Amino acid sequence: MSPSDDRLFVGIDLGGTHMQIGVADRDGTLVGRARDHTHASQGPEAVIERMARNIEAACSDASPRIDRERLEAVCIGAPGALDPVSGIVHNAVNLRWRDLPLVDMMSACLNGTMQVSIDNDVNVALWGEYRLGACADKGYRNLLGVWVGTGIGGGLILNGQLHHGTFGTAGEFGQTTIYPDMGPASERVEYHGSRKHIVENLKKLVRANHKTCLPELVAGDLDTLSIAHVAEAIKQNDELATNVVRHAAEVVGVAAANAVTLLSLDCVALGGGVTEALGSTYINWVREAFDRFVFPDQCRQCVFEPTMLMDNAGLLGAAMLACDRSTSTGT
Repeated sequence: MSPSDDRLFVGIDLGGTHMQIGVADRDGTLVGRARDHTHASQGPEAVIERMARNIEAACSDASPRIDRERLEAVCIGAPGALDPVSGIVHNAVNLRWRDLPLVDMMSACLNGTMQVSIDNDVNVALWGEYRLGACADKGYRNLLGVWVGTGIGGGLILNGQLHHGTFGTAGEFGQTTIYPDMGPASERVEYHGSRKHIVENLKKLVRANHKTCLPELVAGDLDTLSIAHVAEAIKQNDELATNVVRHAAEVVGVAAANAVTLLSLDCVALGGGVTEALGSTYINWVREAFDRFVFPDQCRQCVFEPTMLMDNAGLLGAAMLACDRSTSTGT
């Protein structure tokens, strides 16, 4: 085995609540992992130190334990608008970060022992599916990634490469406008299609005495209502839950149709907690709206692929990006 074959790569999936850290080889085999709370309220320095500590934890998780000297590069998938070239996170709302030089700070925390890069969290998840998951080895070259969870994120692959655009922020699917005459923020796709909107809208309608089985599913405690409860209500043919989720799915489908109409993409990858919880029923509703609005008819050949890697998409995609970007890879 050559020295380059022995190198390993770190992927970090950084969220507002939790972080996941994985160590993988160049083939995408996960050999060690760790998970921790983000504790964003403690400030960026504390979050960065926690990521560094959990790289050590991921090394310890492997059997046998990984020698730190084998770690070649790390890529952090971070939420929000960022520039992977400058290494700056411009605006990550759920981390309370603005114009943070994340690459420089992480490099300093690691004492320059490995190459550091960053990308948007949905970009890295999409790259994971493209390299190792649902979209791998199928001949796709131009893809839209849509991850529907608490919010809605997006990513783009054009001509087989992640597309960042002039300002490094391409793919902000959830921030596109769907209802321009509505008030600030409520005009955007994320406001109408996200898990947060689905759950909050249903709570409001239940409290307004709309007929539904949801109160029974949560034992009368609406504060515990989750997307899993919503999925169960839909399985029970609950009309209220079905109508609310179907509308949210239609918003996502229309926005996806706009993107595919504009860019003539051959695949839409769907992931995130809403997609995973609601499964094929939700995906079919998104697809129905997409087919109604996409132009021209040839674009209906665009394939919808649900995530295969699930929670591992982000950390594996980030590890693969670390490998791809490593200046030593292939030497």
